[in-house]
Amino acid sequence: MSGDRASRRGVWAIVVAAGSGSRFGAPKQFLDLAGQRVIDRSVTVAARHAEGVVVVLPGERVADAAIPPTWGDAVVAVVAGADSRAGSARAGLAVVPASAEVILVHDGARPLADDAVYAAVIGAVREGAAAAVPSVLVTDTIRRHDGGVVDRSELVAVQTPQGFEAGALRAAHASGHDATDDATLVEADGGTVVLVPGSAHNLKLTTPADLIVAEALLAEGGS
Repeated sequence: MSGDRASRRGVWAIVVAAGSGSRFGAPKQFLDLAGQRVIDRSVTVAARHAEGVVVVLPGERVADAAIPPTWGDAVVAVVAGADSRAGSARAGLAVVPASAEVILVHDGARPLADDAVYAAVIGAVREGAAAAVPSVLVTDTIRRHDGGVVDRSELVAVQTPQGFEAGALRAAHASGHDATDDATLVEADGGTVVLVPGSAHNLKLTTPADLIVAEALLAEGGS
């Protein structure tokens, strides 16, 4: 279920889609996924849960970027990303108004994040968490490079959208440090990260094979 107007009040989302797609072989955020671009799917769901959405794209795409009607009225800005993941998130954060209470940061390459994941993340922050991260159990056997199996019962794989108390996220990014996700920055700044249930369908598109899997999940009603 998507958020109603009251539940979206004070919630802003940053959809980070500024990558070049070097591992994928193409800018995956602009590829077709079952009749819609990947970025369109990612933004549309975020817009159902936030009163404002900022989309971060590669710099060369910003000048020609028109906000599609399908994104909805919640999308207020399209900005250029940076050379790093954290830098791109900061570029989006700079546009989020001071009135925001909860800030979501979502990877545009996760087009199957569903309403339940968004609701869980927002709910945890509303209840007092500095950071809320969706996660799923690790099912593969994991080995160290130097030998030995890692106890997977102690591990989870984290996803996005990640949610933050606005002040905690701004303070963490003020350091200017880099990290692979925003929760790591908040934790390094002293904030507590709460885990909420993620979704096995909320995969990140990293290789062309992931796009095939995503299409199959959509065909099965997986989003």
